[in-house]
Amino acid sequence: MKKLLVYLKDYKKETVLAPLFKMLEASFELIVPLVVSAIIDVGIAKKDSGYILRMCLIMVMLGLIGLVCSVTAQYFAAKAAVGFGTKVRHRLFSHIQSFSFSEIDKAGTATLITRMTSDINQVQSGVNMVLRLFLRSPFIVFGAMIMAFTIDIKAAFVFVVTIPLLSLVVFGVMAISIPLYKKVQERLDKILGITRENLTGARVIRAFHKEEEEKIRFEEGLESLTSMQNYVGKISAFLNPVTYIIINGATIVLLYTGAVQVNIGNLTQGEVVALVNYMSQILVELIKLANLIVTITKAVACGNRVEAILEIPSSMPKDNSSHLEKRTTVKQEMQNSKDNPIVQFSHVGLAYQGSGAESLSDIDFTVEKGETVGIIGGTGAGKTSLVHLIPRFYDATSGEILINGKNVKEYSLEELRQKVGIVMQRAVLFQGTIRENLCWGKENATEEELYQALITAQAKEVVEGKEGKLEAFVEQGGKNFSGGQRQRLSIARALVRKPEILILDDSASALDYATDARLRKAIREMEGSPTVFIVSQRTSSIQHADKIIVLEDGEIAGMGTHEQLLETCEVYREIYESQYKKQ
Repeated sequence: MKKLLVYLKDYKKETVLAPLFKMLEASFELIVPLVVSAIIDVGIAKKDSGYILRMCLIMVMLGLIGLVCSVTAQYFAAKAAVGFGTKVRHRLFSHIQSFSFSEIDKAGTATLITRMTSDINQVQSGVNMVLRLFLRSPFIVFGAMIMAFTIDIKAAFVFVVTIPLLSLVVFGVMAISIPLYKKVQERLDKILGITRENLTGARVIRAFHKEEEEKIRFEEGLESLTSMQNYVGKISAFLNPVTYIIINGATIVLLYTGAVQVNIGNLTQGEVVALVNYMSQILVELIKLANLIVTITKAVACGNRVEAILEIPSSMPKDNSSHLEKRTTVKQEMQNSKDNPIVQFSHVGLAYQGSGAESLSDIDFTVEKGETVGIIGGTGAGKTSLVHLIPRFYDATSGEILINGKNVKEYSLEELRQKVGIVMQRAVLFQGTIRENLCWGKENATEEELYQALITAQAKEVVEGKEGKLEAFVEQGGKNFSGGQRQRLSIARALVRKPEILILDDSASALDYATDARLRKAIREMEGSPTVFIVSQRTSSIQHADKIIVLEDGEIAGMGTHEQLLETCEVYREIYESQYKKQ
């Protein structure tokens, strides 16, 4: 949590002024019992209505000044807390964006969403409350005790005993509740994970008629969360009755002591009322402090969780290009492009975090500019893993991958991914317009470039069929488009930037054979002749490729043209014959 406080450095003025104005308000509040004492001892005792009126006006003025100080403190505290929360949220989002797929897989999407939303909100609320109350409450508690000593030393010793006793209860409860709130947040994470699974997989759950099982699983998680929250709540609720017992007991002792002192003439009635008022102020402030501590414990637990995500090092820094690369001239880059294959895998291996064995082993091949490479294999053979290594979604654990003769790790991520256009297995569109979605590929793309990409992707008819055409609205996730339409628009989005390397990761699975064939023909005829990687389960989609790589259990089982593989590769032949009857 301490490391997050650095994001308050731009709000130094606010973090000083907010507590300062709160303490000013508290100072005026501490004067009020003395005014009440004067009204009783002078105004009422002497029946001086003019004096009573003057003292009442002074009390009103103290209240108004206190109100102004309080509102000013609230403003500065809110400004600092909201600014802090915004900076932390931006920093966390930026850090998550720098993660490779490995870090995202490890942390989990549900966890990252929780950290970005409820956890940061809780920390922001904690900062706000601390700035407003953390100094004010102790100031009034100890200020009331000091004021009591100015009235009567003997009676003030009641405060000396009461305050440490209350502090022991409050801080004891805090010490117990902090680790428990961490467990509450962990169980909340689990609930959010189940909720996310149910929302994203609602159709699958209904298809397999698993609604009741999922309800039971959700209710079990919710029951676990509720029981833990109830347990922590009971401990926190323990504060109020105990503090009331202590304060009321102290008030009884104070009244008894005060009555004795009044009888012997050491105290006035007004001074006893003032002492009771100070004790009441202590009660109110300690209850506020108790609630503040509950908020702080939640905020600290959430802050530690946010900090834990920020401390996860990204395996792919945003700019890790070497000094040699920075001195490389444009001429040398062009020379590299001419002399070297556009993509080269040199004995590459990949092992996912926590996995016992490699998902890819000894992958070795080269691809020349303009070639079309088909990648095929059984489920789990490593096809997607292989193409994800090219734009560095994952880093190879052994061997190296070269683009234009240079290791992918020597490129900055921005430069590398400008060279690569990728269409994922699952076509994802974002809420907005069709134009906004296509411009993800190229921010300043012209109308002509957008339509050219749509024509190549066989998606022009999709756009023309929508009211508003390029300005047609896209719902979240592209739910108002069919699977095939989403795939074609996703392909168009990748084509808009005219990448040197185009990766189609099983991205035509929802297209019919005729549309698929037209798409492949249009891509081959594209201006600039991009190098194309086609991952597919269909042999028809890749049989015209210049080179086909057949994967089995993460290794290359065969490589060559369609005709060569039919003769030499049993795995490829089995896949082909399972899709076409033997003649």
